[in-house]
Amino acid sequence: MDSKNITLTILSLFLSFLACGQNSISGIISDEQTQEPVPFASILNLRTQNGTTSDFQGKFHLDNTNEQDSIKIQMAGYQTQVVLAQNSHVVQMSQKSITLESVVVSANREQEKRTEAPIAITSIGPKTIAENNPTTIDQIVNQSAGVYMVDLGNEQHTMSIRRPIDYGASYLYLEDGVPIRTSGIFNHNALLEMNMANTSRIEIIRGPASSMYGSEAIGGAINFISPKPSVNPSAGISLQGNNIGYKRTDFHASNSFQKLGVRMAGYYAQTRDGYREHSDMDKLALSLALNYSFSQNTELVWSSSYIDYFSDMSGSLDSARFFSKNYQSVQTFTNRQVDAFRSKLALNHYWNDRSKSSVTAYYRNNTIKQNPSYRVADDFKPWIPSGNPNKAHGVVNDYGFESVGMIAQHKQDFTWLNASLVGGVSMEMTPSAFEEIYTTIYKSDAGYYESFTATDSALADFKTDLVNTSAYAQLKIEPVKNLRLIGALRYDNFTYKFDNNLGPNSFTAVQDGENVFNQFTPKVGLTYDLMNNSGFYANFSQGFVPPQVSELYRGQKIPALKPVYYNSYEVGGWVAFANKKAKLEVSYYIMDGKDEIISVRYDDGTYGRKNAGETRHKGIEYALLYQPVKSISLRISGTNASHNFTDYVESGTDFSGNEMALSPGWIANAQITYRPSWLKGFRTSVEWQHIDEYYMDAANTKTYPGYDIFNLRLGYEWKAFEIWSNIINLTDELYATVASASQWGESYTPGNPRNFNLGIAYKFSKK
Repeated sequence: MDSKNITLTILSLFLSFLACGQNSISGIISDEQTQEPVPFASILNLRTQNGTTSDFQGKFHLDNTNEQDSIKIQMAGYQTQVVLAQNSHVVQMSQKSITLESVVVSANREQEKRTEAPIAITSIGPKTIAENNPTTIDQIVNQSAGVYMVDLGNEQHTMSIRRPIDYGASYLYLEDGVPIRTSGIFNHNALLEMNMANTSRIEIIRGPASSMYGSEAIGGAINFISPKPSVNPSAGISLQGNNIGYKRTDFHASNSFQKLGVRMAGYYAQTRDGYREHSDMDKLALSLALNYSFSQNTELVWSSSYIDYFSDMSGSLDSARFFSKNYQSVQTFTNRQVDAFRSKLALNHYWNDRSKSSVTAYYRNNTIKQNPSYRVADDFKPWIPSGNPNKAHGVVNDYGFESVGMIAQHKQDFTWLNASLVGGVSMEMTPSAFEEIYTTIYKSDAGYYESFTATDSALADFKTDLVNTSAYAQLKIEPVKNLRLIGALRYDNFTYKFDNNLGPNSFTAVQDGENVFNQFTPKVGLTYDLMNNSGFYANFSQGFVPPQVSELYRGQKIPALKPVYYNSYEVGGWVAFANKKAKLEVSYYIMDGKDEIISVRYDDGTYGRKNAGETRHKGIEYALLYQPVKSISLRISGTNASHNFTDYVESGTDFSGNEMALSPGWIANAQITYRPSWLKGFRTSVEWQHIDEYYMDAANTKTYPGYDIFNLRLGYEWKAFEIWSNIINLTDELYATVASASQWGESYTPGNPRNFNLGIAYKFSKK
């Protein structure tokens, strides 16, 4: 080779090297399970050590990279991946089975590592939801430590988190950080208004979260996080049903078109001819979301949901019917109908890596029409005796509200002490209207409520304008390495303007007027990461709940109910062990309540709400995950707790020192899952749910022994198809999801007998 050719060859190689050095790549990071973009993932070129992060669309751009370079991609909660740059256009990341570094968004309304949040919080991911294929929300949230969501049938429910089973305003239910109902109009059945087909993750905060979210976040807050539009076209449909009358169809479709992402999802469910009489149900749930990216730093997110729900209300059973498995319903006409529409528009802007602002405007329109079984009361009182045994009375009611609200928030990170500050303001205006008509009911000699007549007697006809304004702030600092201190404070102002259309001599005898409630709710806490896969946290927080509209104004001579206050003290910790194959989280809490509002049953058989003086709730919660080998995983979740009256006198009876009714001392849930390596795509699991013995009444005279049920789940995925079978209550145990007692007798809400749920799904996703 002559010198000219040698020179040209060297020059060519040099130019090629320069060209390689000036190359760049772009790509998208997505979740393998949901196809959603993964924001804020770390991308590193192992050759040049040049790095970047993905934006909120999962997109990234990396300079000085050629196609032969190895790219390392990391994100808390996901398996780390190393890929060639030429294959990094779309990188799908799989979630870790066991991790202490998962990311949560509900702790401070912004993304942060779980180990930096000084609260008890559980995150249920999309893989867990998909593999359990729950027909109702309780089948998935009850797998969390300290949570017992009570199934009342047909997606009707109530809750127990750090409190007894109750029906009051002690929990805040959120969708993407926005309450699904307005404060002051709580409904223990609020999760009827959720679209389960449009839920990607569920985060459960246990204990007061009022400093960030406001009132009603006392026992806890549950945030249902919607999936984002997928980075590539994806769609799916599923059919399922069981042998006790339940059928359901789910669907979803999603895609992104450069700057615009679109996702729609929904389901239709019905119950016909179930094991209980008078228990038919229909529910349609639809959701639509649009994400538009103005730039890498600014996005606009719009989403809307619509729920159309109708269910018969079969009511509870007396002891004779329950223990003889007589599921004939004494109710023949009671029902509940819900129409709920929610829409929100959020603008998120990242000023830089340390600064983000967001503004969310939202609208709600909700109506609940009822002929409720819990308002049916006999005229005959057996302990007197008096009244006509063939007569009873009840009500039909209609409660509707509209809400317009706004939440504005800013987060700023500082280099000083690695500090961050979150601050926000919110305002919500909610006009509402309530009407209730007295009904006379005919009761047969056999005990069936056969027909009713709506009278011209209006028990309630009022309007209430609710205005809630608030401001909150949270400061986090790191005075020494790995020690983080957090302080938060929120101020709420509630104004209820009441207009009684019936006048002062009616059943709702409250005169027109205004009630105002104000409260500061502080929180202080700390976390310390011991850097050996372990750490601990502690916090003090306060909670506050104003009386609800229906509690203040329906059937009251004066607005006698007082606001509820809680002081909560909590310590907890986490540790990974067995070569990171196991993880344990533990928390211990004491929560003191003042003027706690509880349910009571009056002499006429109806239920009401009263302040209970002082109460104490304390317990220990624990969650263990263990994966000894890749094919086997074990989860144990539980809580041991006590709930007591410390100062409560009702109708001359002193209940101080008694256990509160409906307070199981031990709640546990465990599950073992097997995914054989020799049959890829197959899974099977056995789940155990335990509810301990508890008192059925405040006098502690009657007990319910609790129950143990087992669930068997099997599933198989092959390419785009999935089939599954869930056998719920495998041993066909007779059990009540809730049992109570009063002078009227014992009341049981039966759990479902053994049922076989079969399903098939097809999921399309373009890689």
